[in-house]
Amino acid sequence: MAVFSYLARDREGKKIAGTEEAASQEDLINRLQSRDLIVIQVDTQTHAEAAAMKQAGPSTGARSKPKHYGVTADDLVLFCRQLATLLGAGITILKSLEVISLQVSSRKLYNVLKTLKKNMEAGLSFHEAMSKHPDVFSDLWINLVESGEASGNLAAILNRLAAYLEKNAVFKRKIISALVYPIILMLASTGALLFLTIKIIPTFAQLFAGFNITLPSLTIALISVSDFIRKYMVLIVVAIVVGIYVLKNYLKTREGRRFFEEFIFKLPLAGEFFRAIVIERFSSEMSTLIESGVPILYALEIAEHSVGNIVMGGIIRNIKEDVRVGKNLHTPLENSGFFEPMVVQMVTIGEEIGELSQMFKKINIFYQDYVDTFLTRFTAMFEPIILIFMGVVIGIMVIGMFLPIFQISKISG
Repeated sequence: MAVFSYLARDREGKKIAGTEEAASQEDLINRLQSRDLIVIQVDTQTHAEAAAMKQAGPSTGARSKPKHYGVTADDLVLFCRQLATLLGAGITILKSLEVISLQVSSRKLYNVLKTLKKNMEAGLSFHEAMSKHPDVFSDLWINLVESGEASGNLAAILNRLAAYLEKNAVFKRKIISALVYPIILMLASTGALLFLTIKIIPTFAQLFAGFNITLPSLTIALISVSDFIRKYMVLIVVAIVVGIYVLKNYLKTREGRRFFEEFIFKLPLAGEFFRAIVIERFSSEMSTLIESGVPILYALEIAEHSVGNIVMGGIIRNIKEDVRVGKNLHTPLENSGFFEPMVVQMVTIGEEIGELSQMFKKINIFYQDYVDTFLTRFTAMFEPIILIFMGVVIGIMVIGMFLPIFQISKISG
């Protein structure tokens, strides 16, 4: 029994692709025709290819219903893994793209894969076709694929890329998960303070207005703040929305992003945290690129454009120029003043023993652990700090509202 892949259409004209075992092509064609299918193509397929197709996912030939429009990190990870599996089994890129396009849950990625296949059929290489979609495939993707095509080892490099994408996605989810609770706590605290300011304080103010007493300064200040917020609530909300809109658009510009990044890096505690995140990404990309056989200068150029930070991109550019004129990598790293001595020493050792990719991998692991520890401590400290802050603010409000009540009780007594 041999394994065959087939392409057919049903009576409604819908394409159906799949694999089946049969004694011969004629036997499979007769079997398909007995199901009222119109056979378009039948090809012999090895067992390894069949296993790869099965591992990549079921293919009915019909486009699966898209679940969303945009391309998420999970979509790219799955695409990379599936493509590496299919190519590793000897299936052509064009056939692999056709199979994967039937299974993606992103409408945009589906359209991109169809365009990739069309451009490659027109004569473009895989990385040239990918470069036409910079909003989906980063420089890291394109250059690693180009390296894989040049070396004839595209499946192995795609596996490394998939591992990098998976690790990066997990790392981002950790950061987001760690920040969700503090953000929720901040929103709840802000909501509670607004409720006290808008609803509770005016009620006490009406009560005090019926008595002929001189209010304490703290009470007057609280009532004044409450009146101001209630009177100009709409203007305050509009000002906040406009301010956020203007700031968001400013941060989209190169100058705005640079200013924001430089400001963040100068902060006492947050600066070290964001510096660690940037170095973690840089070391992860360098490890993946060098391990994939990309030359050091080329790897630095890719990292410069894909690290996602303008300040860090400028530092990498300077490092690249120093390396271009013959300097060792560790020298410009040290001169930049951005990297800790530990990073410089590990890169130095990596250059001396010829294990630079492994040293970058160790640096990456160190900074991932650092960020994890920082986030754990931050979330553990944030709750008591917010609770203490809320206690102090609410305590001041309570005292400010009850001081006049004490005066009224004395007058009544």
